[in-house]
Amino acid sequence: MLEVIRHDAIAELRMARPPVNALDAELVRTLRAAVEAAPAQGARGIVLSGRPGMFSAGLDVPSLLQLNLEQLTAFWQDFFGLCASLASSPIPVVAAIGGHSPAGGAVLSIFCDYRVMARSPDPAKPFRIGLNEVQVGLSVPECIQCALRRLVGPYRAERLMVAGAMLDSEQALAVGLVDELTEVDNVGPRALQWLQGLLALPPQAMSTTRLLARSDIIGIFADPSKLSVVEFADAWFGAETQATLKALVAKLKKG
Repeated sequence: MLEVIRHDAIAELRMARPPVNALDAELVRTLRAAVEAAPAQGARGIVLSGRPGMFSAGLDVPSLLQLNLEQLTAFWQDFFGLCASLASSPIPVVAAIGGHSPAGGAVLSIFCDYRVMARSPDPAKPFRIGLNEVQVGLSVPECIQCALRRLVGPYRAERLMVAGAMLDSEQALAVGLVDELTEVDNVGPRALQWLQGLLALPPQAMSTTRLLARSDIIGIFADPSKLSVVEFADAWFGAETQATLKALVAKLKKG
């Protein structure tokens, strides 16, 4: 479900949950633990990756629909805890986005330091990324909205989130949702190269400056007004959300 690959001082955390790296309770817990453990295990940087063609398809909605309120609340605590761990990691984190990255996949990437995304080898079928939560009946909580506003600016973030827009890779680069594009096979190497350049700098000066520069995104999770996990879990069981999610699952089953 998660492969940990060492590249000298860099730990690559590669999601490996076929077929689309959907985020269920176990993967989220495992990934959170790996992000938090990496510095103590000697890593000086992290690459978060998926498979060619698919970073992560986002939440595993069919599995989450089977959870009761208590279980779902625990899931959201872990999911937002994972976001907080990425945001506040004492070592830099790069998202190596090798393909599509909707919803929860995009959420994980926006809390990283840097995002390298693949160009699709077929221009007629571009890879897409975006916070399309509204389209599947979910609201976007303030902690995630803050992170997106930090990247693309408040007005553009509003337009993207309210519409639940999915952008192709070129559009994502143009608005600042990702930092650079490369070919599918070069996403991992380029993420490593970017990190290696950062780690070649004087370490104390780099780390201190980085944490100061990220104090806004780190502070998101210290402010209770930015997130109520209990309220978010309660909203999952609302009539509109349940109807939209169940319709989505039925559509997926039909293929």
